[in-house]
Amino acid sequence: MRLLLSAFAPELGPLADDPPPGWAVATVGVGAVTAAATTARLLAELRPEAVVFLGSCGHYDSRLQRFDCLWAAEAIATSLEELHGAAYRPGIERVCWQATLEGPLPTHPVAVPPAITLTLEGGLLLAAVAPVEHLELTGVYAACHGADVPCGGALVVVNAVGPDAASQWQAHHAEGSQRLVAALRASGFFSVP
Repeated sequence: MRLLLSAFAPELGPLADDPPPGWAVATVGVGAVTAAATTARLLAELRPEAVVFLGSCGHYDSRLQRFDCLWAAEAIATSLEELHGAAYRPGIERVCWQATLEGPLPTHPVAVPPAITLTLEGGLLLAAVAPVEHLELTGVYAACHGADVPCGGALVVVNAVGPDAASQWQAHHAEGSQRLVAALRASGFFSVP
């Protein structure tokens, strides 16, 4: 059995109530810490052969646009405080986790800050790390790496990072999730053994 995860059920789109054969679905909550703890529990309970996370994200610049779908090649923990030089991480702290499953979508790195970025200035700084921002992926990937379970993530862009992010996300996340699931289905991804 393979496991499809999302922060909350609407981001699974139509798969929330009708997962593909051989797949189970679950939610991990919002934020990297909650996602890590919940993913670790699900891995111990369900023992899936692989994990795929589905979610929405915001773009920092013109590299990606609304409704573009991507495969999260790596999840990078970062923060504006680090980029401003107001904070640092110990050299031995792991901050980047790679996808260990190949996906059918264009690959991009994903920045995972501790909170949603509200300013255009912040978005421009974080754009040096990745083209998009997401909140849970480092937690999911870290838990899967810790349990030696192959993992990957498919995301859809639904907003621009900045002061209008929340209203754009609210207006577009449901359609984005539908489009992401449609792209994965069209690729034949769910039928891969």
